[in-house]
Amino acid sequence: MITLQNLTLQYGERFLFRGATATIGAKDRIGLVGANGAGKTTLLKLIAGKEPFDSGNIDKANYVSIGYLPQDGIAAHGKTLFDEVHTAFSDVLELKRKIEEANTRLNELDTAEEEYSETLELLGEWELQLEDLDVARIPSRIESILLGLGFQSSDMQRMTDEFSGGWQMRIALAKLLLSQPSLLLLDEPTNHLDVESQAWLEEFLRRYHGSLLMVSHDRAFLDSLTTRTFEVYQGALTVYSGNYSKYETQSVERRAQLEKAYAKQQRELAKTQQFIDRFRAKATKARQVQSRIKALEKVERIEIEQEADQVAFSFPEPPRSGQNVIEVQNLRKCYGELEVIHSANIRIERGDRIAVVGVNGAGKTTLAKILAGVEPFQEGERIVGGNTSISYFAQHQADELDPELDIFETIERVAEVGNNTSLRTILGSFLFQGDDVFKKVKVLSGGERNRVALAKMLVQPANFLILDEPTNHLDIRSQDVLRGALEKFPGTFLIVSHNRDFLDSIVSKVLEVRKDGLSLHPGNVSDYLARLEARKSAVAPNSAYSRTEPKPATETKTQNPKELRRLRAQQQAKLKPLTDKLKKVEGEIAKLESQQSEYESLMADPDFYKDSAKSQEVLTTYDANKGKIETAYETWSDLSDQIAAAEQ
Repeated sequence: MITLQNLTLQYGERFLFRGATATIGAKDRIGLVGANGAGKTTLLKLIAGKEPFDSGNIDKANYVSIGYLPQDGIAAHGKTLFDEVHTAFSDVLELKRKIEEANTRLNELDTAEEEYSETLELLGEWELQLEDLDVARIPSRIESILLGLGFQSSDMQRMTDEFSGGWQMRIALAKLLLSQPSLLLLDEPTNHLDVESQAWLEEFLRRYHGSLLMVSHDRAFLDSLTTRTFEVYQGALTVYSGNYSKYETQSVERRAQLEKAYAKQQRELAKTQQFIDRFRAKATKARQVQSRIKALEKVERIEIEQEADQVAFSFPEPPRSGQNVIEVQNLRKCYGELEVIHSANIRIERGDRIAVVGVNGAGKTTLAKILAGVEPFQEGERIVGGNTSISYFAQHQADELDPELDIFETIERVAEVGNNTSLRTILGSFLFQGDDVFKKVKVLSGGERNRVALAKMLVQPANFLILDEPTNHLDIRSQDVLRGALEKFPGTFLIVSHNRDFLDSIVSKVLEVRKDGLSLHPGNVSDYLARLEARKSAVAPNSAYSRTEPKPATETKTQNPKELRRLRAQQQAKLKPLTDKLKKVEGEIAKLESQQSEYESLMADPDFYKDSAKSQEVLTTYDANKGKIETAYETWSDLSDQIAAAEQ
């Protein structure tokens, strides 16, 4: 469908692409991977025709259409949301315009004229084309896409000027999905989506009829959708079969094979060179020497790619906090007349590892700011626990760095006095080495600024980390390093992120932020989404039935009473084991929570810690009980879902 042949693009002395060659077929699902700055976004722009290249060719069939979604920078103005998205059907609008013009022209022409017959014939063809496009379904298709991407029905007639940057990108994505190009080029499509919208997009793209080439730093998203992987590295474009996880395995194997072949070639070259050096001066060997020299010149040398530098760091050992890290009670937050958080209550305890989820605009970032103490609120109480020290990473922290300071000054200003050696060590672990530390912030890339902002968090130890979208601008390898550091972190953390793969292995609770309050769920984000889907599935069949085949009102009255009793008995037989288990789990939870309350009362007594052996025994049991309570709540949630499904 599309062929890239020997693409070359050079900026100064640096080759962004050198002889890049690949093919994109119909129905291909391709992940485009590589370190920040390797050229992923540039390659998408080259294929989309948005940027020129120095040499090579991009060949595509005439029937191929290409749709490109950039990371940012798109804004729509002057139309309602519905009307703006409707422009995706430009072919429909063009056909309608032609039909209207043809009808006007027919009214002006004499029926005996040849032009009348020709116009009438064209009008018939255009009306058939319009019928094929299923115009009647266009409004429902638009609404379906917009609702899937997180818009509300009440948004349809809002002006596009009212929507912020993240929602503007959703509008652009909706138009792209509706236009259905042969090849979708998506640059970080999940950046502005909440977890539910991501799940919807993932399912939509799985069923998409065309080809996909996408850049994403979400491993789970890539693994779910892609069947091929293009790697951009040091000017080379390497093609792998399989998704991101398979690419990781194959790239290690490929490098091992390459190193083996390189070592073998070096031995053969050295042997040949040794022969040349030994017999160069002997006339009897002159012909053989010249033959070896020519052979040496023709050898295609195997090159070993330089290993990419990796961010490497760990959070410093923090002081131990009290059991209650932070708590908010009856929290209410408004911006003018807009209420963002209503009657919210949450208590975070030592060792909690929490992911914050919710639709965009629900108040996730606002809640993080309030917990961090940087955002005021109208009502309620924020209670910081004993010995709690907070470190906060804002969503746009990288943008808030002083552009006129260099990297070292940025870190030094928030560091303890006399800590310069450790500062250089920290910066080195974030790939800022030598004179790089004296680069001005204003010349850094987005990824580099994010690394500086993360480095600032390491300067002073804290036992409660609040991270708002920490993986923005970090490639997958750098995300893995950050995840590894958080896995080893002994304190408490709360993370606002849409990156499911990043969160799943490190969090044990999910905090759902809604307009009407907060709710805490045990497990990771995938567990939360699975329970959400189970609840939707339990409701969907019944609601679908009532829409399509309404039951007659007399059905229950006319049904055989004996049959009704049998059905009720059947249902009770199914429900009883589940309800019995639920009561048992509720009893276990009540018992454990009562025990925890007793332990908390003991721990609040200053004399509690005088007997170290006894206090350690209580603390150990207390921590163990926390895990038991989480498991019990998860069991309770699963049983509740099963009972709801059985009752349906």
